[in-house]
Amino acid sequence: MQKDQLFTRRRMLLAGAAAVGAAGTAGVVLAGGEETAGTAAPVSGPQAQQALKPSAFRLQPLTGYGPPRAAPRKLEVREEPILRVSGRGRRMVLTFDDGPNPEYTPHILDTLAKYDVRAMFFVCGEMAVDNKELLARMAAEGHVVGNHTWTHPLLTTLDRGEIRAEMESTTEVIEDAYGERPQWFRAPYGAWNRAAFQLGAEMGMEPMAWTVDTTDWEEPGTSTIVDRVEGGAAPGVVVLSHDAGGDRSQTVRAIREWLPYLIDSGYHLTVPRRRT
Repeated sequence: MQKDQLFTRRRMLLAGAAAVGAAGTAGVVLAGGEETAGTAAPVSGPQAQQALKPSAFRLQPLTGYGPPRAAPRKLEVREEPILRVSGRGRRMVLTFDDGPNPEYTPHILDTLAKYDVRAMFFVCGEMAVDNKELLARMAAEGHVVGNHTWTHPLLTTLDRGEIRAEMESTTEVIEDAYGERPQWFRAPYGAWNRAAFQLGAEMGMEPMAWTVDTTDWEEPGTSTIVDRVEGGAAPGVVVLSHDAGGDRSQTVRAIREWLPYLIDSGYHLTVPRRRT
């Protein structure tokens, strides 16, 4: 009789523990669903700061046991990259390539934050993998992070498999550090080919080029960079600058001059809306 009672009590305890576990799991799923729904509307990057807090990050399941990552939505294959942005008013997009760089990128982020401006950062995987905290900051501050390959190669000299490897490895680093897969891609040197357009579309990325090139990589002088941005400013323009790949101190100084000029001139510095 005592054995039967003990067996019954054990069954009740196990059933109670299972119920508590199921309720806890349901709560996590519900919270995740609400967060996803809530962050789909903003025009800027994901709110990855919460996801990347150490206390929360360490509670996430190991990749092998967690929910599978959603496959990217395939896009229509374009024949040329996007050069301008559409929309009403004096809208412009600021983009920065080749980073993130721990010496220059934080200064650019500080200037953008000072004027409450969002920008696009096309990062290289080999730079991003060692500076993930900067990608997390970009996400937290509403910037868009795009794929600029892993090693910045000339894509027209690579075969399809090599291009895929460059893009996929960089996407993985971005997703881990930024909080979501990139939705934009830029070919190094602006050298596009059919394979790059096709692979980008397969991975859910639109190709973004530029309208105004500051050629800051030539280090032409701060005043020259300022003149090129201010002289090229116009509705729909996409500005190309660099936050890595060399000495970018001129770029850092220049943005402190031309950014307030653009704002005072009535330009709205924006980023593309996230696709759901």
